[in-house]
Amino acid sequence: MKPRHPVPLNALRAFEAAARCLSFQAAAAQLFVTPAAVSHQVKHLEAYLGLPLFHRGHRSITLSAEGQALAASLSELFGQLELALDRATAPSAAQLCVSTMESFAAKWLAPRLHHFHREHPDLKVRLVTGNEPADFARGGVDVAIRYGPGGYAGVRAERLMEAPVFPVCAPALLGEARRPLLGPEDLAQHTLLHDDSAAGRPGVPDWSAWLQAAGSPGVDASRGPVFSSIYLAQEAAVAGHGVALGLAPLVAQDLQRGRLIKPFGPELPNAYAFWIVTGPQGCGKPAVEAFCRWLREEAC
Repeated sequence: MKPRHPVPLNALRAFEAAARCLSFQAAAAQLFVTPAAVSHQVKHLEAYLGLPLFHRGHRSITLSAEGQALAASLSELFGQLELALDRATAPSAAQLCVSTMESFAAKWLAPRLHHFHREHPDLKVRLVTGNEPADFARGGVDVAIRYGPGGYAGVRAERLMEAPVFPVCAPALLGEARRPLLGPEDLAQHTLLHDDSAAGRPGVPDWSAWLQAAGSPGVDASRGPVFSSIYLAQEAAVAGHGVALGLAPLVAQDLQRGRLIKPFGPELPNAYAFWIVTGPQGCGKPAVEAFCRWLREEAC
């Protein structure tokens, strides 16, 4: 095998920043060097590899095919390196970063998390919320819980729970003599609460689909406010402001405690479900396996 000179790490870092920014100037600002220094390092790397990494225009740069492939690999590798350094300097106690949507965190995970802490007192869980793709390489995420159709590329995804849909409301709404709520047709006299989780997603029931299935297509499905999350729509229902479409796992505790009731059916299947998602680096990690095992047990 032909020997190769030591890997030019500074040049790789300069190239990764320039590829991410598609600008030598922006990369230089991130690395606290001059644009000329970045350009020099990139040329050094191109000479080392013997191939062009950028197509250089008058005022712009674009990645070559080889540059695109190398940039994708370096982004993940540098992310793993930064994560390894963070973990090396972190306290000795094991830590686990769990990413999930706000609604799931508030209505399902957080109320149960003390069960996990009781079983694993030496494992510190940091809970972050968001619904964007989890960054396992650079974001330090160990486990993500997502509401979606599955089929996530490049990760391990395991179905945690189905999410059937049905109407929910505060018990007080049933006691209104002037506006009875005995069947789907009575929804014409009540406020319908909407959330963005069902907007335009094939197979995810919204009010229009539910009313059609319930045999009440004459009720105006477009009425009522729209909330940015399932959690907000559900809390509005708890407060008595209208009737929401609840996802079974997220309303279970409120139904049990009497904060919400299910006035009538039907219960519609949902193309979306809740998924446990882990990155390649989490496979076999004891803390990750312990948390995923606990999630399965809680979901039963």
